[in-house]
Amino acid sequence: MTVRHPWWKQHLLNMAASIVFYTSIPLPYLEGLDFRYVARYAPLVGCAIGSILGTLDIGMNYLNVPIFTRSALLVSIWVAMTGGLHLDGAMDTADGLAVGNPKRRLEVMADSATGAFGAMAAVVLVVLKIAALTDLEKNRWLALMAVCGWGRWGQQLAIVRYPYLKKTGKGAFHKEVIRSYQDLLPGLFLVLSLSGLEILLNKQRLLFALGMAIAGIAIATLTGAWFNRKLGGHTGDTYGAVVEWTEALLLCVLTGLVSG
Repeated sequence: MTVRHPWWKQHLLNMAASIVFYTSIPLPYLEGLDFRYVARYAPLVGCAIGSILGTLDIGMNYLNVPIFTRSALLVSIWVAMTGGLHLDGAMDTADGLAVGNPKRRLEVMADSATGAFGAMAAVVLVVLKIAALTDLEKNRWLALMAVCGWGRWGQQLAIVRYPYLKKTGKGAFHKEVIRSYQDLLPGLFLVLSLSGLEILLNKQRLLFALGMAIAGIAIATLTGAWFNRKLGGHTGDTYGAVVEWTEALLLCVLTGLVSG
């Protein structure tokens, strides 16, 4: 028998389910969580992850931890908070794309063993994030929220736009709840509001805020499109790869906006 909750309580329970699904953040036991709708809350979860990382960064800065060490610690905590879920998808995707025969790519991606290309992809992603964070000195907490939010909005976009390549799988049920572009609007408004917040905090950073919004949309769109072009669709692994590469590339673009 399905228990009916007030709308506000149901949203909170769905948000909790999304946190449990996408992260390793400890939550108290909640009975009857429904994981079917977790993808709807992905950008919100991303912003929550970014806010936690930003708070930790502010605390470490207060303790005079050097910026490079702070950045390395943040990326390490970042991976731990997500349980390596998206990074694992990026690694499996890299191994699959390294196969010359397109028909074998999904088979290789389904293999739990990590190959050389997967390991290299993980190293590149981690290095890019640490290097880019080190070059960002102001409002790092806001940048972290933005890249985590845009990465997961890119995942939602890939769910809507492209076919799912497996009949079953850890990402198959997302297609049932993210069906139209209207389902992307709440997440889009959320991540765009971060650029508005940047302007409110410092009107002199108007170009940076606009660049963050434009780059977020562009990178989140193009990463999903690129994986679709290579594979003819998406899987749970490529959803994770979209998140990781959007985060890393957007962080790199933000460093250019700061120095420009």
